[in-house]
Amino acid sequence: MSTPLGDFVRAKRDSIQPESFGLPDRGRRRSPGLRRSDLATRAGISVEYLTRIEQGRDRNPSPAVVNALADALSLDAGERHHLRYLAKITGGACSAHRRPSPPNREIRPTVRETLRLLEPGAAFVTNRLGDVLAYTSGFELVMRESGLLDTESPNLTRYVFTDPRARTFFPDWDQVADEQAFDLWLGPSAETSEWFKAELAPVAGQEFTRRLNHHLPPPQVPLRLDHPAGQELRWHRERLELPSIDAQQLVVLLPADGTTAEAVERLRHQHRVLRAVG
Repeated sequence: MSTPLGDFVRAKRDSIQPESFGLPDRGRRRSPGLRRSDLATRAGISVEYLTRIEQGRDRNPSPAVVNALADALSLDAGERHHLRYLAKITGGACSAHRRPSPPNREIRPTVRETLRLLEPGAAFVTNRLGDVLAYTSGFELVMRESGLLDTESPNLTRYVFTDPRARTFFPDWDQVADEQAFDLWLGPSAETSEWFKAELAPVAGQEFTRRLNHHLPPPQVPLRLDHPAGQELRWHRERLELPSIDAQQLVVLLPADGTTAEAVERLRHQHRVLRAVG
């Protein structure tokens, strides 16, 4: 049975071209990427031990082995953090059948004040499960007609995988879906994330479940929205991690070009007119 740690190591190994590590091209292979023997040599472990890790037969590699694998795979800081996290949850017991305590949904007063200071910009507070916990009027203006905020407790992950409108609203739906699935590995707790994945999988279907074992962080690219008003909006996203006790993050959407900034101003004007008429 595979493990999150083994899946990540194998996926990362498959994504590396041997030539990038100065290794010779040994011709056609059945699988892409770096050979197990090459990675084992770089990490200073046996091929048999690496195979056991990748196949989930060894669930408790030492910190020294985890660090050696990080060095051998030339992981960046974010990937190293993710590797250590996967090693931690792979070695621990976690039940997806018993609902854990729900994540904290309270927003600290200072965070709410930060949101107020960001008005009329588009910003929101979320956790890695995708819960939208608080947001600015600018975020509401942009998302109002998408359907995301129609429910009492909006959840971006659930919206992306279960609401048909999401595929139209996000032109790069596959990119957004990859991001939301990957974020579940960084949830408020391993138990909460496992429970959420088990609850969502039956209704989200194969598009969700096949992404759960893709452990490579998706690339950071501008977010495109096909707004119902007939305008494509492009955003840069700035993510600010709040203290670990909150298990939340503040996400700010910044117009990626002048066209988006102008379109948002038109939306604000239209909204003011509609409110005045109403």
